[in-house]
Amino acid sequence: MVTLHRRPNWKISVYAGDHGVPHFHIEGPGFRCSVAIATLEVIVGAVPRRVLVEALGWAAERQDELQVTWRELNP
Repeated sequence: MVTLHRRPNWKISVYAGDHGVPHFHIEGPGFRCSVAIATLEVIVGAVPRRVLVEALGWAAERQDELQVTWRELNP
């Protein structure tokens, strides 16, 4: 697992050996979701709206970096 962004109560990570479409995880205490990198749509799970908006804003500016990290960890 690589943590790419961290806030006080949540983080964005990409896991090695993961499955499905290229995605990242938004995780915090009591919540977790997976988000498709290409579309920034939530695949599964749920997070507080405030966290989702902030995380997707960060991810929208770094989709290329997220894709590269996914490919490195999931060849």
